[in-house]
Amino acid sequence: MSCKYSGYLLGIGSNIDPDNNIAQIIDLLLGYFPRFSLSRVLKIPPVGMNSSQDFLNVVIFIETDMAEEDLKTICNTIETQLGRDRNDPTRKMKDRTADLDILTSAQFPQDGERPARSITEEYFLYPLLDEIKAYLSDSQVDPLPVGVEINLEDLTFGQAATTIDRNAGSSDKRVI
Repeated sequence: MSCKYSGYLLGIGSNIDPDNNIAQIIDLLLGYFPRFSLSRVLKIPPVGMNSSQDFLNVVIFIETDMAEEDLKTICNTIETQLGRDRNDPTRKMKDRTADLDILTSAQFPQDGERPARSITEEYFLYPLLDEIKAYLSDSQVDPLPVGVEINLEDLTFGQAATTIDRNAGSSDKRVI
């Protein structure tokens, strides 16, 4: 089976003004990457922290040959732009505007069968990982609840897995 897509899977979340911050994260990522695919956006209770604020979480696949360190720099820059203190030693236990984690490098459709538990220990991302892997591998996955609708200018996403494409000649964004 030949490689159709090669890049990285990212876990993205926010539990401070999450609708707005997820939209901003996607907008900022579109400044770096003209096209990427994403799972639906799900509301998930906080795990491993004392908070009453639910997270909005999404898994994104970015097709790129960029070095992982360069992608990590972009993720950290976006977190900082949205107000996360990357120097706070307790930042993993606090509510956050933006959390972008590189989960793994991946190739599709080959990695479509890879178990979610082999990608991350963050079990709350498993359904989203399974969905994006199925979407990129043209296979089926168990149905998930309808995702949270996120609006970014004229772009609406989050209710189902999709691909966002930015026309490189303009700032127009569209779902295809």
